[in-house]
Amino acid sequence: MNFILTAVLVLGAIALASAMILYVCSKKFAVKEDPRLGKVAELLPGANCGGCGFPGCSGLAGALIKAADAGSIENLNCPVGGNDVMNNIADLLGITISNSEAKVAVIKCNGTCDQRPRISSYDGLRTCAAMHAACAGETWCGYGCLGCGDCVSVCQFGAININKETGLPEVDENKCEGCNACVKACPRSIIELRKKGPKGRRVYVRCVNKDKGATAIKACKAACIGCGKCFKECKFEAITIEKNLSYIDPNKCRLCRKCIDVCPTSAIISLNFPAPSTKSVTMQNAIKQNENPANAPKEEKEITK
Repeated sequence: MNFILTAVLVLGAIALASAMILYVCSKKFAVKEDPRLGKVAELLPGANCGGCGFPGCSGLAGALIKAADAGSIENLNCPVGGNDVMNNIADLLGITISNSEAKVAVIKCNGTCDQRPRISSYDGLRTCAAMHAACAGETWCGYGCLGCGDCVSVCQFGAININKETGLPEVDENKCEGCNACVKACPRSIIELRKKGPKGRRVYVRCVNKDKGATAIKACKAACIGCGKCFKECKFEAITIEKNLSYIDPNKCRLCRKCIDVCPTSAIISLNFPAPSTKSVTMQNAIKQNENPANAPKEEKEITK
């Protein structure tokens, strides 16, 4: 019986000493948390999407406080919360920021089933990452959308779905938060975040094929062939051509859409523009006919002679 009592007393003494040591260490080496951290985290949406470049909202909150102490948070942004959230955080931290324009995901591939016919059937793990890693695909195009829907699975807001008729992803602009998750998930980089633009109007090249013209058009009828007609037509220097592929800079584009008219493969598209009236279309056709000498009236030809 004495042995049992002795063991209990010894273990109790060890436990008491350990508790006292842990208490002293916790006080001495305690890491004091900035009280602003919790307040900033509460203002963030809590999506933890990673669109800000940090693992989650708590990581962004810490970065915002550190940047605010350094004098500016201009390089940090929460794409989901947008300007409203960032303005609230700036007020909390006592600094001013300039509002950034909202962005939305765009699909830079127009290789529908009609434009880019299937030539083989992939038999394997049905994800874009796996298919791309295996250097596989079901069409001649080695750059276009694989259609497995990796972008759909990572979108937390239900903003992307695969169109069964075209085989391509489509973005619901009303749901897209511009979090960048789909951009990171696409192994072929066919998704880009672009400024929504005035009234949501955008003009961009819907192709990422870098092959030469003949090879690109063989793989997809709607491919950019790098002919340079759009580059010559643009008066605002918004279009560049690199590696046989045109790109429209959203910061320079003035949405005149003249590049669309000269694109021979319709690789450039516009979104959210009002449909032209029948009268304006008729007038444009008449102008084009008058500009063509072959369509000029006989009287004018005789006068020219």
